[in-house]
Amino acid sequence: MGKDVLVEIGLEELPARYIDDAERQLADKTKNWLVELRITHDSIISFSTPRRLTVLVKNVAEEQTTIVEEAKGPAKDIAKDANGDWTKAAIGFTKGQGKTVEDIYTKDLNGTTYIYVKKHIEGKQTTDLLPELRSIIESIQFGKNMRWAEQTLKYARPIRWLVALFGDSVIPFEVANVRTSNVTFGHRYLGTELSLNNPSEYQTALFKNYVVVDAGERERLILDGIKQVEQKENFQIPVDKELLDEVRNLVEYPTAFVGSYEKSFLQLPSEVLIISMKEHQRYFPVKSHDGTLLPYFVGVRNGDDYALDTVIKGNEKVLRARLADAQFFYEEDQNHSIDYYMDKLERVVFQEKLGTISDKVRRVVYLTRELAQLLNLDEKTANNAIRTAEISKFDLMSHMVNEFTELQGIIGEKYALNFGENSEVSKAIKEHYLPKQANGYLPESIAGSVVSIADKLDTIVGCISIGLIPTGSTDQYGLRRQATGILRIMQANKWNITLESLLESTKSVYQTLDIDQRNAEKVTNDLADFFHLRAAYLLKEMGVEQDVVQAVLHREIGAVDYTFAKATILTNKRNDDQFKYIQEALVRVLNLASKTNQTEVNQKHFETDSEQALYEKYEALVNDYAKVKEQKDAKSTLELLGELAEPIHNFFDHNMVMAEDDQIKTNRLALVNKIAYLILDYADLTAVEWKQQF
Repeated sequence: MGKDVLVEIGLEELPARYIDDAERQLADKTKNWLVELRITHDSIISFSTPRRLTVLVKNVAEEQTTIVEEAKGPAKDIAKDANGDWTKAAIGFTKGQGKTVEDIYTKDLNGTTYIYVKKHIEGKQTTDLLPELRSIIESIQFGKNMRWAEQTLKYARPIRWLVALFGDSVIPFEVANVRTSNVTFGHRYLGTELSLNNPSEYQTALFKNYVVVDAGERERLILDGIKQVEQKENFQIPVDKELLDEVRNLVEYPTAFVGSYEKSFLQLPSEVLIISMKEHQRYFPVKSHDGTLLPYFVGVRNGDDYALDTVIKGNEKVLRARLADAQFFYEEDQNHSIDYYMDKLERVVFQEKLGTISDKVRRVVYLTRELAQLLNLDEKTANNAIRTAEISKFDLMSHMVNEFTELQGIIGEKYALNFGENSEVSKAIKEHYLPKQANGYLPESIAGSVVSIADKLDTIVGCISIGLIPTGSTDQYGLRRQATGILRIMQANKWNITLESLLESTKSVYQTLDIDQRNAEKVTNDLADFFHLRAAYLLKEMGVEQDVVQAVLHREIGAVDYTFAKATILTNKRNDDQFKYIQEALVRVLNLASKTNQTEVNQKHFETDSEQALYEKYEALVNDYAKVKEQKDAKSTLELLGELAEPIHNFFDHNMVMAEDDQIKTNRLALVNKIAYLILDYADLTAVEWKQQF
């Protein structure tokens, strides 16, 4: 029987957003470390709270597994000389393995005889290895790190205590001048210092000291508390998953409570109230069963229910002050006009080299007009989109957005309606910020979609033009998210325009500006690479494998929905035995096409019926292909290419393409090349790893 191992890192309160990932890292790194060192064990359980990261490993073996390893040396011909004596190569090999030539034996491998020795690697005592757990603690990465005192270790927060036990014994090591012990700490205000005799006591001992170390259990307690409130008060309390995750990581001993605020605040837009509660106070808003917002909230206390009434009053006071500010800002904002706020944008810098927000708005208006023309929008929709672009940023200068930045766009919609704009424009102002996350909600309206893309294109092309290209660790302007948003919006709307045409329109705007920009060709290449990576990411999320991704993105991205549809179809065809005949023909053409750039075909040089038949089939099909492609019908375009399969096979069966006669050879290669261009317009099928059963 082995012993349990417990490691607890005691810290100052961690930011809630770091905790889940840090807990996963601790568990994963511990598991990998144990496997690498051949230390057998049963389950690994991890825990976390704002003040601790913990891993508990059950039934850890008391010594490493002893293994016998076979080491392969040089070939026998090298290991022995002409007299049959061991050479320096053989002697050096055995010495390096801790053996002698007496331990050599031979084995044949692929027709060659090699020398081998067997190594017996004795397992070390686990107690001698466990102090290296220190390296796992030091290797945990956080979103942001800090240094404290004279320490060189960078960590999210200072380490205050370390528990490390192997059974009832302390594992001795030190991190940032903190030595391990068996002493941990309960709740900051309700608990005490406590000594652990064994890892198995951990959860129970801390629960008695008002710490629920299991994050899942804390979440269950919060949800149970919310359900009790719903049943008792006849409320409906929608549980936002992100808020629940955050609140669960803000407390060690959760207790739910209900507070209230004045009904007069319900005159404010509901979004203002909800964001004030959720984003600023971490409260759960309360609604009636018909979805109407009620003047109540549910909070979660980090502690028990002692003097809970006092806690509720304190929280009500804080929320009341914040809502009073919001009401003042809201009323004050109504005293002005959209033009008033637009004038103020002239004095606000968007980016040092890219000008003010007003400069950005003017570019977005231009791009919106261009998009409206490319999409052939009707006059009403186009005008709504252009008006949206003109006033899309006005709310940024309002008191409300200045105080509650999360409300940008949302307040824009409310205020636009108040100032007399139509509902389509008002809604599009809110929508043009979407999606707010890579996988977030998309705009529903055409006007909102158009302005969203115009705004994002301006930001991306502008930043890359002046060299602000995202790196592995920095993306100051959220360019990756915005590029993903552009592709998703284009796909969702099934727009029959290419991404590259949009990039060209945006670059043409920047070519007229008097700003310090990078080489135009370099910008074009960087934009192509940047969007290809985003498209590849989205295709991977759709379940498309890398080879198919490369096949459909080998040139440009094109019309996004059409390109993504091709990827889905090829993903299915790569495993379809019935497609084998077509795939072989098309790939055969592509493999030979690189032999020449010639595309001029002269029918006078045809020698066989199969040459003529293939050429005639191509000529009959090429116009149909163009028409179907214009309709962006990925299925039909591939079916048309499939009609070439039989004449292609006949052509290769009855013709030597690389004929001795240069004129005939060049003519046949030109025919192959023309067909290859058509196939490559669809995808580079040579990149696909076909999985049919051959």
